[in-house]
Amino acid sequence: MRDIFFLIFLGAMFLIALKRPFLFVLTYAYIDIVSPQRLSYFLLNSIPISLIAFAGAFGGWLLIDNKRDSRFSWRQILMVALLVWCVYTTTHADFPIDAQAKWAWVWKSLVFAIFLPLTLRTRLRIEALALVMVLCASTIIVTGGIKTIMSGGGYGELNLMVEDNSGLYEGSTISMVAIAIIPLILWLSKHGTIFRPSRLVTFYIVALCGACLLIPIGTVTRTGLLCIILLGALFLWRSKKRLQYGLGIAALLLVAIPFLPTSFTERMGTIKNYQGDQSASTRVEVWKWTLDYVKTHPMGGGFDAYRANRFEYDALRTEGIGNDKRIVKEHIIEEGRAYHSAYFEMLGEQGYPGFLLWALIHLLSLVSTHRVYRLYTQRGREDEAWVAPLALALQQGHLIYLLGAAFVGIAYQPFVFMLLALQIGLSTYLARLRKAEGAVPIFVGRASARPA
Repeated sequence: MRDIFFLIFLGAMFLIALKRPFLFVLTYAYIDIVSPQRLSYFLLNSIPISLIAFAGAFGGWLLIDNKRDSRFSWRQILMVALLVWCVYTTTHADFPIDAQAKWAWVWKSLVFAIFLPLTLRTRLRIEALALVMVLCASTIIVTGGIKTIMSGGGYGELNLMVEDNSGLYEGSTISMVAIAIIPLILWLSKHGTIFRPSRLVTFYIVALCGACLLIPIGTVTRTGLLCIILLGALFLWRSKKRLQYGLGIAALLLVAIPFLPTSFTERMGTIKNYQGDQSASTRVEVWKWTLDYVKTHPMGGGFDAYRANRFEYDALRTEGIGNDKRIVKEHIIEEGRAYHSAYFEMLGEQGYPGFLLWALIHLLSLVSTHRVYRLYTQRGREDEAWVAPLALALQQGHLIYLLGAAFVGIAYQPFVFMLLALQIGLSTYLARLRKAEGAVPIFVGRASARPA
């Protein structure tokens, strides 16, 4: 029944998109984020819906859509360079079979991120993409939030619709995304034109933001807690009432702490002592191994190069209960452990060239978005009141990603590449409008040429 529902939904989207090809873009974004194939038992897994949607998106843009206003940015050129570099490292990978498996989805994320800004020619399209990204993520977040309230969750125990610990269904990844989209959710609630502000919209926005904050609790991820702290700091930094809001947040935390699950508070306590937690200790050792690896492999080892790692270390663990507690040193041997960091993931797999390209894409996006925010804050025009808040929301979400990426291997996460594409699309759209404002007609009419 679930498969039939999805087929009917996707079929309806495809039929509508024949006249409005941008809907193919939104359909592919939905498929790339939610991956409905994972929710399917048979039908959707037997149909290449992702390929069909992308072919429709690109073909519709190429054959039907107006391409007059489309333009390439430097960040898209850097993405093309990164794509080419990934081709090189994949063909020279240390583990060719594993590298091909990862390349099979990475190239799609990169190509779509390069293509997507070309379609974002209007404010409506920019808002539609932001809305689809939020709603797609919310299908997972709302489910996780409800289950957290009902069961309290648990590390590796919260089932987010499917038993698949990858993509947005992975605990740390969805925790980061849930917190990163809160600024975008708030922007849509205030400046959205598709779903205009109303009581019903406000109710859903409040409930969704609450669910976003519950996800790190339900998944019991330290990354989510750090992202919440950064989000609070970013909000206070831009707020004109820092003291009042700061005191309010502190009061809410004091009230909430007694209601937090024991599993959450115990795991968060390991942040201050990483040696007492095997997961955190392993990450540090993998990072040390990666730094040593790139010294001898400066061009990287291709996708999944971490499979070559092997290391030994001593971890501290607590034994006993009550007054009989004691700290015991345990010798651990690990092999083939993942990077657990987007930064070390890029460094180990793509070497220094790939890491620099990836870092430059993110740096330029932050700088460009900040320039948009400053410029449109100074302009202060009523018809542009939506621009600066959107730029700020995208910047805040991006910063939260960069923090979460330090502890999760999400360098090629499709949702994040869509966030980058949204930033590029906003910048190029606004640049085109400013250029049109400054254009001076070659021939001036007699009426306008006469002196006043």
